[in-house]
Amino acid sequence: MRWKGGRQSNNIEDRRGMGPAVGVGAAAPALLRLVPMLLRTKVGRIVLIGGVVLVIGGQLLGVDVLSLLVGGPSVDRSTPVQPGVEEQEATQFVSVVLADTEDTWHAHFASLGRAYQEPRLVLFTDSVNSACGYASAAVGPFYCPGDRKLYLDLAFFNDLERRHGAPGDFAQAYVIAHEVGHHVQTLLGISDRVRAAGKGRSKSEVNALSVRQELQADCFAGLWGHAANRERELLDPGDLEEALGAATAIGDDRLQREAGGRVVPDSFTHGTSAQRVRWFRAGFESGELAACDTFAAGVDL
Repeated sequence: MRWKGGRQSNNIEDRRGMGPAVGVGAAAPALLRLVPMLLRTKVGRIVLIGGVVLVIGGQLLGVDVLSLLVGGPSVDRSTPVQPGVEEQEATQFVSVVLADTEDTWHAHFASLGRAYQEPRLVLFTDSVNSACGYASAAVGPFYCPGDRKLYLDLAFFNDLERRHGAPGDFAQAYVIAHEVGHHVQTLLGISDRVRAAGKGRSKSEVNALSVRQELQADCFAGLWGHAANRERELLDPGDLEEALGAATAIGDDRLQREAGGRVVPDSFTHGTSAQRVRWFRAGFESGELAACDTFAAGVDL
């Protein structure tokens, strides 16, 4: 992918090295043993409630109150960790890809007579707090509609290559573009409609709606790939195959097989490998929003 020298987005929020601090593991059992004692008296209950408020307030302010109280080590979350050369390049790559998605979606929204509102992308290490709650890096990249931000631990790119067998910069770009696709769904009101449609439904029905939403985000990622290729000539030979390899690698059926379990279609939330490839291609080949209506597609998608 010919990304070097491209415009970088102003919407990168770097929180690396600023995640929730850890340092009270050894003291936790002792603290838990105090809880029943405090609950026995009115004063104890007041102290307990005050302590909870203090800890929560400290977390919001970036202060590890528990570590301070028990004398354990704390993590300085006021200053981000200085990244190495490779990580600096990865940061630039993410910023250029995000900027290019901005260009693509500004054009699509203009064609609808609307203004595109750019999301922010948060880089974090290990864990992060968002408007959607606390999340560890184990959940992978995600989009939070509550604050309209994308969240990414760059270590996921290593997992994508080594654990899932999907190397390449365009594979990584596909992941970013997919999460941007969820932001587009939020702006267009699609996410709200999906949530409303899922109320009162069974788990399998809610999962089926989630699959259609995720596949549409794949198609939206393909729309960006179409513009990046046709309009800005950013793709190198083999880049499309990298994206399709990533889509294949993170299909629900493949992930369930790799986990050693049987494939359970009713539990799918993102779609099969074949479905993810099909819908990315639909966006990539057409470049048209109308091609991404997964909710109007047949039962077999």
